[in-house]
Amino acid sequence: MDPLELLAHPVRLRIVHALRGERTLTATQLCGLVRDASKATVYRHLDLLTSGGVLEVAEERRVRGAVERRYRLRQERASISRETAESLTAEDHRRAFAVAMAALLAEFHAYLDQEHAAPATDPVGYRQHAIWLDDEELRSLLGELRAAIAPRLANEAAPGRARYLLSPILFPVAEPPAEPE
Repeated sequence: MDPLELLAHPVRLRIVHALRGERTLTATQLCGLVRDASKATVYRHLDLLTSGGVLEVAEERRVRGAVERRYRLRQERASISRETAESLTAEDHRRAFAVAMAALLAEFHAYLDQEHAAPATDPVGYRQHAIWLDDEELRSLLGELRAAIAPRLANEAAPGRARYLLSPILFPVAEPPAEPE
């Protein structure tokens, strides 16, 4: 299964997000992070991601007679190449965007379901801005965003660091049809 097919499911995408930052987690820990999916669903998606090469087993150990596996993300397999993105149809892009939005919505619900969630005071934002840019301004904005975000993508999980989901979304807005003269 190609990476696009593997990542094109909200539960699988959430598992990938959970393992970013060089984390290794057990299936039980992942089930705790993806609480709105059944254990069987999480295990099935773990198997698919592992057999598809997006995840690997980082460690195995015996726990009460069973084998506990710790999973690690294979970063190079956890993204869609530019070539693949360019080959997608409009329908493929619709489906991929819907999956990304479903995963984002599920993660936000999981955050809100926590007893200590405080969206008014936590660093939570979901504003949308319509902005007017020419080509050079757009390239400049994208460069500034990459410069701000890219170095932080290499951050590993560590004491004192919390995991955040950052989802920049940018696309040209459809223009109204021209009025007849």
